[in-house]
Amino acid sequence: MSIRTKHAVIHKSESRGLANHGWLVSRHTFSFAAYHNPDRINFGALRVLNDDIVKPGKGFGTHPHDNMEIVSIPVSGALAHKDSTGREQVIRTGEVQIMSAGSGIYHSEYNYSKTDDVNFLQIWVFPKERNINPRYDQRDFSAELKSNKLITVVSPVDNTALWINQDAEFIFGNLISNTSVTHELRFKGSGIYAFLVEGEAKINDVFLNPRDAAGFFDLREITIDVLKDSTILLIEVPKYY
Repeated sequence: MSIRTKHAVIHKSESRGLANHGWLVSRHTFSFAAYHNPDRINFGALRVLNDDIVKPGKGFGTHPHDNMEIVSIPVSGALAHKDSTGREQVIRTGEVQIMSAGSGIYHSEYNYSKTDDVNFLQIWVFPKERNINPRYDQRDFSAELKSNKLITVVSPVDNTALWINQDAEFIFGNLISNTSVTHELRFKGSGIYAFLVEGEAKINDVFLNPRDAAGFFDLREITIDVLKDSTILLIEVPKYY
């Protein structure tokens, strides 16, 4: 179910799709795999937002992707990554990974721990240019995320962030209670999708609890009022795609 207001679409946590494979429990904000909801295909260029919990030592075997920008953000635990560009990395909480699948790439993702679950967000964005050379990057933002500010972690124009093949930005923050932050969108003609990882917040006139989300359009800025200590992810993307 999607709730619509004049400038927003609201996706409550409990309305997401669910896939429980034993080794993997995945919540799908948008249609994915066996979960299909014609009202939940995408938000502009944002195509997938999966909230995955993977059991110790388990994961996704080698599989292909092409022409998609794929961002992985560990919420807790660590993720082991290996791909056909020769990269073999571990992504930990506080780090962000991006992979431009471009003309084609194979990769695998596994829980790095043999004892603890890993919870991570996997997010797909349609690319601006098709069939570019595949590329991979990751960066540790854990120090910046202690600052009670919104931090740009993915952007095509901000050199402190990971580059993405799209006019899109990912903004992440750990914000303390009673903080109020106004965020201005970077690109003309874009919308912004807010996913509350933890906490309680109000964005404009929309109240969000953990794992709730809201997409805002036809606005140049949003205001976040933090009601409880919160972790929030903002994804700005082209509105029409």
